[in-house]
Amino acid sequence: MQTRSRLLVSIAALALVVAGFPAEARAQSRLSPHESVSATVDGSDISITYGRPYMRGRAIMGALVPYGRVWCPGADEATALATSRGLRIGGRTLAAGRYTLWMLPTADLWMLIINKQTGQFHTEYDARQDLWRVDLEKRVLGSPVDQLTFSIVPRPGGGGVIKLAWETTEVSVPFTVSP
Repeated sequence: MQTRSRLLVSIAALALVVAGFPAEARAQSRLSPHESVSATVDGSDISITYGRPYMRGRAIMGALVPYGRVWCPGADEATALATSRGLRIGGRTLAAGRYTLWMLPTADLWMLIINKQTGQFHTEYDARQDLWRVDLEKRVLGSPVDQLTFSIVPRPGGGGVIKLAWETTEVSVPFTVSP
């Protein structure tokens, strides 16, 4: 019983020490930097916040990112999408708000999963929180992208494209802003 009590006291003390470190110090100890990309498309402020892991000599697609299993594209906290106006993605309307992005990759077809749960770690996926899934367009890149990279690209005729590139794979999905 004393051993258990000492262990609990030690854990509590460690939690206080870690909580006392500034957020910047905790972030500096991460292997993957965290970034946000944003764009204003047709009056909607859209951002994606995510951890950006590096390849670091690893095989990525089909290995670190296994085929046939849901994957959060990023590191640490789950990748978050925020939009100030509704978006139409894959024929469905996503209300203004904050969501997490997940993907189901295979060797040929990738799917984007939009999930209403937010604030969780990137390994804490709850399929019951899914809003819907949509096919992604996949293409092979001519040269590898060393660091996982999201982009939000406005299209000249309206709307835009959300893209993810890593290793030699790029996947994308078009969207329009709801009136």
